[in-house]
Amino acid sequence: MFSQVLSAAVLGINAYIVKVEAHLESQQPKFFTVGLPEGAVRESNHRVLAAVKNSGFRFPSKKITINLAPADIRKEGAAFDLPIALGILAAEGLISPVRLNDYILVGELSLDGRLRPVRGILPIASEIVKEGKKGILLPMENAREAAMARDLEVYPMASLKDAVKFLNSGSASAFTVDIKQVFSNKRQYQLDFLDVKGQEHVKRALEVAAAGGHNIIMIGPPGSGKTMLAKRLPSILPDMTLQEALETTKIHSVAGLLPDNEALIATRPYRAPHHTVSDAGLIGGGTVPRPGEVSLAHHGVLFLDELPEFKKNVLEVLRQPLEDGVVTIARAILSLTYPAEFMLAAAMNPCPCGYYSDPSKECTCSPPQVQRYLSRISGPLLDRIDIHIEVPAVKYRELSSGNTGESSEVIRQRIEAARDVQRQRFKDHPHLFCNARMDSKEIRRFCRLDDQGHELLKMAITKLGLSARAYDRILKVARTIADLEHHEEIKAEFVSEAIQYRSLDRLHFSSNI
Repeated sequence: MFSQVLSAAVLGINAYIVKVEAHLESQQPKFFTVGLPEGAVRESNHRVLAAVKNSGFRFPSKKITINLAPADIRKEGAAFDLPIALGILAAEGLISPVRLNDYILVGELSLDGRLRPVRGILPIASEIVKEGKKGILLPMENAREAAMARDLEVYPMASLKDAVKFLNSGSASAFTVDIKQVFSNKRQYQLDFLDVKGQEHVKRALEVAAAGGHNIIMIGPPGSGKTMLAKRLPSILPDMTLQEALETTKIHSVAGLLPDNEALIATRPYRAPHHTVSDAGLIGGGTVPRPGEVSLAHHGVLFLDELPEFKKNVLEVLRQPLEDGVVTIARAILSLTYPAEFMLAAAMNPCPCGYYSDPSKECTCSPPQVQRYLSRISGPLLDRIDIHIEVPAVKYRELSSGNTGESSEVIRQRIEAARDVQRQRFKDHPHLFCNARMDSKEIRRFCRLDDQGHELLKMAITKLGLSARAYDRILKVARTIADLEHHEEIKAEFVSEAIQYRSLDRLHFSSNI
């Protein structure tokens, strides 16, 4: 006796169809699962046996062989419980074959036959649409997420018994949701720049960074508001598009980090890993690779507080995603690529005690201690951070003032206008979406300076000893400042502001140590 049902599995952030084949023989009862199953899949025979019996069905007392095809890709997770159980029941003739291959079956079974949610549903649902399948049967908790994939019939099931009843009679209605309404309702931020007192020059630097997609590092003593400012950075970034929201949701779904009852992530992600994070935790990894923090921050902000406290090897692995916008994780069994288009925001103290150059508190660090502290961040990594800005302690009169600054909404409107200019500029360059992503060829084309600007930049490069990469960063930041000011021409004053942002670390770290 033989049956075949369809399921799906996730590889990276994409999915592929898995054929679950069940073969029953009248021999001594045994239960085998083949097709490179991982531990959770191999253990499914115990869950399936209990679920089938506790759902009121007779479990066949036969030799059962389950094959998961394609057999050359490792399968993991408990999502194959439902298709394995239904495949066995179909081979026994308890399920009508009429609708069996019209639907993809996904779900974990509890011992009493109820269905439990699984991760990676949105990539699976998107793949089903591409394959032209009619619909999907899945746990009820996953229904809203699956419905984000358009043109797909979604049938949520509470138990194995419900799934059998549906396949035999078709007596269930598809779950639907208004994607645009969900997207619109979720695009709200809880934090706002109105909450930040003072620090106007830092807000300006963050506005420039957000407008051009530039990475930024904030240097200042403890309590100066670096973390508070970074947490509000996503609120001034351009609104996510629906496509960006779906891409971000896929990554969080695969990682199992999609919040309960949340079908879509419609706000820019904000990830702030602790400085004890490993390189695998930051970039991604594992026997079967999982997305790391850089991918979870896709289309959002990755904030690294206390940057020098991170292990050096952890910081160095950031260089590829900062340059390429993707992370490739190679293992003996497979190689996966995860998207990692994020904006890096970092914060650090100027010295181990945190009060170097602070006018109100005396620094207790010796010059060699300060030098060792700062040398934990390599030059190549700093060169990939476009904007360096000092964040001094907030004065009492600013803290006690009743005046409020601009709201995130007002700032975001200016940033949206600047991004519109960039989209128009790069309309013939589909790989570009902001100034920070320009390479040397595009910088020469779009960042031309007049004689005054060239002289100013030459003087800065010579005196500060900046690298060739820093030269390109200054030009890109100057281009963004010009876009914010609605100028096609990059004026000398824009170059001057960009140099100020770029040279802060050199002035602070080299001249005064």
